[in-house]
Amino acid sequence: MAKVLEVRGVCKRFLGLWALREVSLSLEEGEILAVIGPNGAGKSTLLNVISGLLKPDAGSLYLLGREITPLPPEARTHLGLGRAFQIVQPLPELSVRENLLVGALFGKPHTPRRAAEAWVDEVLALTGLAPRAHAQASELTLLEDKRLELARALATRPRVLLLDEVMAGLRPKEAEEAVALVRRIRDSGVSVLFIEHLMPVVRALADRVVVLDYGEVIAEGRYEEVAQDERVREAYLGRRA
Repeated sequence: MAKVLEVRGVCKRFLGLWALREVSLSLEEGEILAVIGPNGAGKSTLLNVISGLLKPDAGSLYLLGREITPLPPEARTHLGLGRAFQIVQPLPELSVRENLLVGALFGKPHTPRRAAEAWVDEVLALTGLAPRAHAQASELTLLEDKRLELARALATRPRVLLLDEVMAGLRPKEAEEAVALVRRIRDSGVSVLFIEHLMPVVRALADRVVVLDYGEVIAEGRYEEVAQDERVREAYLGRRA
């Protein structure tokens, strides 16, 4: 299958400390890839480098076969990279539909208003937010907030979607619903890379898992394989109990 996202030898340092060291990974078309690791392993830094919020000190990134290393975040969005954040920050004075319309209009340059509105209706249906389309964003529940954050990212028409611990704070039943939603997003033609601390979510959702520790990739494979890896067990249970 075609690789839609490639990270090649990426390094990032802060005050002389390695946050990422020679990190390489790829995301295939139609895949759901999890990036896991203990606190401080470099997961959020990796997402920030991929999305363009941070510049790598070395290495390169490719989206749909095109190098995006020097591009700012908005250019990456225009090319098909979307991101949903752990801390949800909608535009509270706007309705759910208006929040999505902002993403649809600015996610791709020169999008006609009518086309953007039609796409927003599709995203509302996909994410289950259609009944709340005209509610103010400030009125939503936590689960609805999480759905809105996903929907805003989808409104930009991504080919690749980055998810930053979007299950955080959800009850088990709500997390199950969120897992089902991410699967629907993948089935709609969007490849997904997500970071997550909840191992039941990773086990249920990921086609493949990459494990980071101290900024380096220490394991990669199916969940069952990495869960048995001695280096992974040591990272989670040995040095950082």
